[in-house]
Amino acid sequence: MSQRNLSSPFDETTIRSLHVGDIVTITGRVFGMRDKTLIHMFDERHKSPVDLKGYPILHTAPSLKKVGRRWEKIIIGTTTSTRMNRFTPLLLEQYGVRAIIGKSGLYQDSLDAMKRFSACYLAIVGGAAALETVQIEDVEKVYWPELHPEAIYQFRVKELGPLIVAMDSYGRSLYDEVRLSVRRQLPCVYQKLGIANESLPG
Repeated sequence: MSQRNLSSPFDETTIRSLHVGDIVTITGRVFGMRDKTLIHMFDERHKSPVDLKGYPILHTAPSLKKVGRRWEKIIIGTTTSTRMNRFTPLLLEQYGVRAIIGKSGLYQDSLDAMKRFSACYLAIVGGAAALETVQIEDVEKVYWPELHPEAIYQFRVKELGPLIVAMDSYGRSLYDEVRLSVRRQLPCVYQKLGIANESLPG
């Protein structure tokens, strides 16, 4: 396990150097988007107005206010990623996205795509929106503002994190490994509770 401060955008070498369990922070540019954004892009077939190649995507629907021509932060948190699983392989293949930042992880098809296209999933600490908002230094631009709060947000960040590499480009998933560890320990737990083996889940 290593600790790294990464600068975006990322190349393949950087992503391949990361492994499950590594702790990273990110400085540079991150793009925020969520369900409606991705539906607009892939189901409704609108091409992204900004080049996403090499950049990390943050799953978010931020609370912002518009002051003149600028968008200012109120609070920027992170949402659950699993709802957006079906869009992840498309983001990696069609747009060259290198990392997804979110909560709760993604499914096997996304993990397979990360292995194929050299990308990773970075788990952020849930409930830490106040810290995250400070680490996002500026909202540089909002694309498709009519979709706010589910537009595309171009953020400038400084040491965003800590983020845990939870799914890497080699096909490892921290979520799968934790589930497997729990299953292995269940018989001992049930035995201590006096529950018969036939009562164990399959």
